[in-house]
Amino acid sequence: MTIIQSILGAIGWLILTFGAAWLGSRFLPDEWYQNLKKPRWNPPNKIFAPVWTLLYLLMAAAAWLIWKNYDFSMAVFPLMLFIVQLLLNAAWTWIFFKLHRPGMALADILVLLMVILAMLSTFWEFDPLAGALLLPYAAWVLFAAFLTWTIWRMNRPILGI
Repeated sequence: MTIIQSILGAIGWLILTFGAAWLGSRFLPDEWYQNLKKPRWNPPNKIFAPVWTLLYLLMAAAAWLIWKNYDFSMAVFPLMLFIVQLLLNAAWTWIFFKLHRPGMALADILVLLMVILAMLSTFWEFDPLAGALLLPYAAWVLFAAFLTWTIWRMNRPILGI
């Protein structure tokens, strides 16, 4: 692989990853979300953009490492897991913030977490650095799943569940 191919590949993984981020960002917290009960440990809204930006960079770097070192044909399974988790990731914001369905968002994020763990494990087998780059993402999504569950549980009477 030439340096140009490697750079173009890195750009491609960044575009794909941040494309999913862009899709997710179309649905932001609104008045409905502001009125929900949230736990005291709910992070302030301003923390989410910088955290997710870093996580998306790490995710793109991990996918690029797998792609660069193994080519797509040799790493179809881990890279398909990567694409599936991007779709589940973007779907969460649509389900939670647009549809106002925290219970459905909880189901989505639990499936997302399982896919992330499978992806992390598979990436790690191919390249331990690529796997390690996904550890902060897995930790954050685990936290986000617990937060989603807590918000859903705290608001079930309001949501009519």
